Amino acid sequence: MKAEIQKNIVDTFRKLHTILSKFSENELNLVPYNGSWTAGQVTQHIILACSGYPELFAGETEKLTRKPDEKVKDIEGLFLNFSIKMDSPVFLIPEKKEYDKEKLNSKLLKIESELLDSAERYDLTLIPLNFQLPGFEKFTIYEWISFALIHTQRHTSQLNTIFQYITKL
Repeated sequence: MKAEIQKNIVDTFRKLHTILSKFSENELNLVPYNGSWTAGQVTQHIILACSGYPELFAGETEKLTRKPDEKVKDIEGLFLNFSIKMDSPVFLIPEKKEYDKEKLNSKLLKIESELLDSAERYDLTLIPLNFQLPGFEKFTIYEWISFALIHTQRHTSQLNTIFQYITKL
């Protein structure tokens, strides 16, 4: 379980870094089409959504009474369905500003490192009690890391779409 999730962390962040590296500093902050976030905002949204996991995992937890990956299929079914338009919770909406690519990359590398460390350090079957995703039951640590990766995969796809629009402008 640990080796599998760690491989998924590395693969997911490699794909994210690959698409992000294609954007110039200017392109990172262009609105590709009406109603869209910039690539910088999408990246900041990923950072906001994937931050604080070590603190969550180090907090109060409870033992598992179900399969540790039971909710992963539900998360995938929702977040990898690209025909669904989702609204971000207010606390995950990125600020409208000029983003610096190097600073975003640095934050993403830190998050990747924290997720890898958490996957190694914590019992992935424990359920953190200090936060719950709206609309879902409480996740195990394994499911939280999976959520971070699935959510990142959704937005990596969005970044690919944004890049295609921007290169046509």
